[in-house]
Amino acid sequence: MIASTQTNSPLAGAATASPVAIATAKLKSAGLRITQPRLTILAALVKRAQPASIETIHEDLGKRGCDLVTVYRCMAAFEEIGIVRRTYFHNGTGLYSLSLDAAPHYHVVSKATDSVHELDPDTARELRATLTSIEDKLRARGYTGVSHIAEFFGTPPSGNRLASIPAPEIR
Repeated sequence: MIASTQTNSPLAGAATASPVAIATAKLKSAGLRITQPRLTILAALVKRAQPASIETIHEDLGKRGCDLVTVYRCMAAFEEIGIVRRTYFHNGTGLYSLSLDAAPHYHVVSKATDSVHELDPDTARELRATLTSIEDKLRARGYTGVSHIAEFFGTPPSGNRLASIPAPEIR
């Protein structure tokens, strides 16, 4: 008998796998095909590393990319299986970011400058615990497919201690 230390599991070694490889494994496990447009869009999301509109993502793809309708369809499929997260900023624009970890990221958007600040880990952990409790109560009442969107808007104090993220470019 020959012993093997290798596995064919798509998630084998996922701790060291690239974000695109992790997203690809999630696409496969959801029964979605791995296409060149999907791979190109995933690579653009990884490279951008901040929330972006679909139009901005489409422009990031350049000439080797795909048409805008394909980007919309792919983003909808990605959102449905949980590999991207849609956030809304105060101008109402929906922005997308790669979301491969289980914990959502929460932001505060400055009304004065449109700069985006990610919540500090302690505040984010507290918010996640509260929202998870509410989601659990809704599931106990029979709701399915429960999810949430939480965005905060305000004017930061001078000497703000939150980690600033450059304002997303909205086109």
